[in-house]
Amino acid sequence: MSRATTASTVLPAIEVKQPRDFYFATAVVIIIAFFFLPIPPFLIDFGLALSIALAVSILMLSLWIQKPLEFSSFPTILLVATILRLALNLASTRMILSHGAEGITAAGYIIGGFSTLVMGGDFAIGIIVFIILVTVNFLVITKGATRIAEVGARFTLDAIPGKQMAIDADLSAGMIDEHEARRRRRELEEESAFFGAMDGASKFVRGDAIAGIIILCVNIFGGMMLGVFRHNMPFGQAADVFTKLSVGEGLVAQIPALIVSLGAGLLVSKGGVRGSAEQAILGQFTQYPRAMMVAAGLLFALALMPGLPFMPFATLGSILALGSRFKPLTEALDQVAPAPESQAPDARDTMREYLRTPEMELCFGRQLAAKLVVDHEQLAVRVTKLRRKFAKEYGFIVPEIKLTDSLSTPPRGYEIKIHGTVVGRGELRPGEVLVVTGDGPAPAYPGDEVQEPAFGLKAYWIAQTFQSQLKSEGFVPVDGLSVLLTHLSEVVRNNLSQLLSYKDMRALVDRLDPEYKKLVEDLCPAQISFPGLQSVLKLLLAERVSIRNLHLVLEAIAEIAPHVRRAEQVAEHVRIKLAQQICGDISQDGVLKVLRLGARWDLAFHQSLKRDPRGEVLEFDLDPRLLEEFSTEAGTVIRSKMSAGHRFAILTASESRPYVRMIIERLFPTLPVLSHAEVARGVQVSSLGSVS
Repeated sequence: MSRATTASTVLPAIEVKQPRDFYFATAVVIIIAFFFLPIPPFLIDFGLALSIALAVSILMLSLWIQKPLEFSSFPTILLVATILRLALNLASTRMILSHGAEGITAAGYIIGGFSTLVMGGDFAIGIIVFIILVTVNFLVITKGATRIAEVGARFTLDAIPGKQMAIDADLSAGMIDEHEARRRRRELEEESAFFGAMDGASKFVRGDAIAGIIILCVNIFGGMMLGVFRHNMPFGQAADVFTKLSVGEGLVAQIPALIVSLGAGLLVSKGGVRGSAEQAILGQFTQYPRAMMVAAGLLFALALMPGLPFMPFATLGSILALGSRFKPLTEALDQVAPAPESQAPDARDTMREYLRTPEMELCFGRQLAAKLVVDHEQLAVRVTKLRRKFAKEYGFIVPEIKLTDSLSTPPRGYEIKIHGTVVGRGELRPGEVLVVTGDGPAPAYPGDEVQEPAFGLKAYWIAQTFQSQLKSEGFVPVDGLSVLLTHLSEVVRNNLSQLLSYKDMRALVDRLDPEYKKLVEDLCPAQISFPGLQSVLKLLLAERVSIRNLHLVLEAIAEIAPHVRRAEQVAEHVRIKLAQQICGDISQDGVLKVLRLGARWDLAFHQSLKRDPRGEVLEFDLDPRLLEEFSTEAGTVIRSKMSAGHRFAILTASESRPYVRMIIERLFPTLPVLSHAEVARGVQVSSLGSVS
């Protein structure tokens, strides 16, 4: 039963596709059969008519398409059309040599009609016309189209890395989705393949022209020899009949070849111009009315010259003069209509563009950039996921990451820049994987010892061929792209406060519910300015405290803002209100592990706080010897807990928390420091010891 069902669902799909595939394959087989089977004259007439119709259709399509990629099958069609003409040449040659003595229509009525119509009954005229057609096709149109296709293919291939990086940057910025990015990449691949194929396909036309000359000579001399020696014709009659037939056959073949070559030239010469040929040529040709007026004046002057005809030059001059007056009229009508926003002046055309610095930039060396061209889609997708992850985790959208390459960067190196300043750099080795060992044993495989870029741990670059053996021995090999994204992720986490711009802060406020927008209006600027609000958010992000619950942050600011002015004091109050969130983000398996400050250091930090008469802290003044001693003791204890695999936070008093954090972050930038007031109720706390 299941087999019958499967057959019923598959067979209809095959039946839909089969006729078109079958007909095309049959047509190709028939064309090949023309090379070695005798063909009657009426089939030769039909084939020649088909060749002319195909050539005219190609030319019309080349005129009306908007961009070259809309006719991406042109190289294949060009090959089929060339093979069809050569097959018809061979079939008609067979008929001319076999039955040429029977008269002018021995090879069909089309060849006979062309020999009569174009040559006017004189084969010398036909030979001259044929030579001119071949010369125009071979030396002018085909040679120029071949050169354009060759240069277009070269520059298209050279521009692929930059275009792919631009697509990846748009995808990372959220300007396009993954579907649109895939469509653009596919279009880019098709463009490079098209110009490359056109570079080779244009050789078909040049070869066809050379073959036409050879076939013409063979037909004339071979026909005359057969007519004289086999059919006993007088030499003059044999030369007249076979020359007319040969030249007629050559003209029938070369006229479609000339039309197809013209279509190929129109197609590749469009380049980056969009629109039909009328828009691309006439639209730009009439762009400058003054030039048309000068040309019209010259034509009128030639019309008045003695010995030259008046009407042709005067008529053309009048047309150009009217065209130059019509253009300003259309421009005036366009100025009356509202101009679209897309016609606004582009800032990239001004010097201001050079003063702009990208907020985030990932700069590759040339060798690494060429390697990542292959993995561009995977890189773009993972960078997009990375930005989405940060948006969900920290509550604001990380700026787009601009991908560039530079000669100043080492060939296999990369640099991560924030606001134009290098904040991280590393090296990737294509064909190798990174094995992070830390303090563990090194793998027993040849490799170079390096420092892992994200966390500074000891690691080894090892050839990718040993990847399976490394996994079997318990090591975790990491590919280069993952190393890059891990480093990028850590750099972003360490610089969240720098990435929150004033524009981003205002965008966050604008997305709030109406009630909280009203709260912001009450707060700013009466209680706190917008730059002050931004400073509070930056202070939170500097310690990796998420602002995804912005409404809770605003409520906490509204409570404390009437009483204090310093952003640091406001941020400390907000942290207390976000205690549940902070503890939840730091906890591991529902348990908050802490490393307490011992009584000695709690007292030392408390005594180092200088206060004003109202009891507010003015400054922090700790003896340098105590500061050095605390750094040594804290570093020893913290490293021992980290090496044991614990995820924990330093716990200290509320007033001294910012200053303890100021010292700890120099040694361990990612280690959170909490105050006792920031431990939320209901949170299970596990003490790992104390710094004492």
